[in-house]
Amino acid sequence: MAGSGQIRQLKRRIRSVKSTQKITRAMEMIAASRIVRAQARVRAARPYAEQIHEVIKGLAVSNDVRRHPLLQQRDVKRTAVVVNTSDRGLAGAYNANILKVAERTIAQERELGREIELYVVGKKGAGYFRYRGQPIAQVWEGISDAPTVDNALGICEVLMERFAKEEFDRVWLVYTDFKSSLTQSPVRHELLPVKPTEFEKGEELNPEFIYEPSQAEMLERLVPRYVESKVFHGLLESSASEHAARQRAMKSATDNAKEVSESLSRVMNQARQEQITTEISEIVGGAEALGSG
Repeated sequence: MAGSGQIRQLKRRIRSVKSTQKITRAMEMIAASRIVRAQARVRAARPYAEQIHEVIKGLAVSNDVRRHPLLQQRDVKRTAVVVNTSDRGLAGAYNANILKVAERTIAQERELGREIELYVVGKKGAGYFRYRGQPIAQVWEGISDAPTVDNALGICEVLMERFAKEEFDRVWLVYTDFKSSLTQSPVRHELLPVKPTEFEKGEELNPEFIYEPSQAEMLERLVPRYVESKVFHGLLESSASEHAARQRAMKSATDNAKEVSESLSRVMNQARQEQITTEISEIVGGAEALGSG
């Protein structure tokens, strides 16, 4: 028989689950609003990157872009891997998926006899690799939620300087590509060296323009900006993907909390019915006993 104590316990559990449901629902709505802002930042940054690419292609027609330090193809002995993860959890399998691609990239490079230098964006990735005893050259925290151009510049300065000094020969950028609110794919992209083929098939710039500084000097300055735009793009895509993954995870948690609440409510109703039935039976039995006496 269900007692008053059991019913009180069920009531407490229902209140607790409903409170959790309110929290996860609020987090779902916050993530949804942030997805919109993240997508807007991706769209806003795209014309800048495309225009830099087109200008470099135009300059490459009449200038030897292959001589730029960031395009130098070398025998790869040391590889840098940059992994974009989140600073916060509650995002489903978002971090697990990107870390899986990062681990696979590291394993492939080590199989080829190359040394690995690891760079991590986000607390989750840093905690993951530190727990496994993987040395980390540098960590950037607090930028995954809403990355800025300055964040991308800070990351690029380290990578480009060390690549130019030949401290490593290749840089992989591992991030999550945002395709839609339902689909995000972890990808890896060879950031450095920049491939000369990326600047092929350009149209020569209008000869009527006078360039100050010279075309060669412009090319020298624009190639690093191109690399920075690619890093910024990866940060923005990862940010949008993180918010989308968190929205889905919180929606799932909200739905599960609703199911648990409904299940507990049914159990409590059954317990109440049993208690009422028992009380009625006791009253009827007592009345019959008094009547027969």
